[in-house]
Amino acid sequence: MDMPVPSSPEELPTYGIIESADDVTDVVLAAMAGAPNPRLRMVMAAFVRHLHALAREVQLTQDEYGLAIDVLNRIGKATNDAHNEGVLFADAVGFSTLVCLLNNGGNGPTETAVALLGPFWRDNAPLTPNGGSIVRSPTPGPALFVDCRIIDPQGRPIPGVEVDVWQASPVGLYENQDPNQVDMNLRGRLHTEEDGRFWFRSVKPAGYPVPTHGPTGELLRAQRRRPYRPAHLHVLGFKPGYRTLITQIFADDDERLVSDVVFSVTRALIGKYRCHDPDETPPSPDVQAPWYTLHYDFIMQPGEAKRPVPPIK
Repeated sequence: MDMPVPSSPEELPTYGIIESADDVTDVVLAAMAGAPNPRLRMVMAAFVRHLHALAREVQLTQDEYGLAIDVLNRIGKATNDAHNEGVLFADAVGFSTLVCLLNNGGNGPTETAVALLGPFWRDNAPLTPNGGSIVRSPTPGPALFVDCRIIDPQGRPIPGVEVDVWQASPVGLYENQDPNQVDMNLRGRLHTEEDGRFWFRSVKPAGYPVPTHGPTGELLRAQRRRPYRPAHLHVLGFKPGYRTLITQIFADDDERLVSDVVFSVTRALIGKYRCHDPDETPPSPDVQAPWYTLHYDFIMQPGEAKRPVPPIK
């Protein structure tokens, strides 16, 4: 939107002249105070105060400032249709998880199953009937049979929820990262039935390292952090009249639960991936032990339904 140009000197805004470093923050805040959008006014004022306070606290050098700008530029350049470096960087510093939890449960226990979206969700996954498989190309690994419900806070089933599920393969790669997997492998879109259930077949997910070829990887190496995520299954539930559910269910036998590189593991998100032995009859005759089952109840809260913007295509 074009801003009106003052027609006379009397209409020119006055913010002040910078006499020293101590003046900068107040002058900038004064310059932005006329924003008509109150939320923009509040957010940008807080952003400037905290950003300037950071520079003062650490006595930011000119070289460090230049490096920070370079990192921002390279985050943008590293983002494309198949990879979102911006989301990955926000995940790796815990910012995504913090925003997620602030908007889903506040500072108390995470009693509802919510988690960050992550950088690998793709829209328009193939429709999959309940009981069907999301394994769309040969994928080694133990079979996993998932049987879940979506209920409201009172425990009543919610039918007609559109449920997106996606996961990495047992080799630790999503299909858009791996030329050995067909498009949309280990992704599916189901709908809950009258009892709130949805169920499907997959393979047990494995933990994996996040991409480290960009600025996020440089940060992790500089901090001597490992880039690994524990094994998990992503779930997104959407239905008008309910807040969109975005979550991950982590494997309870993964040793990396306490060292997730993106800090998204909460106790409510640890699922029971039950391993079945050869003496038990599998759900399908082509299955050999070991095979796994996962049962989980998701809670969807009443509210406005909003589909997230896919981080990749």
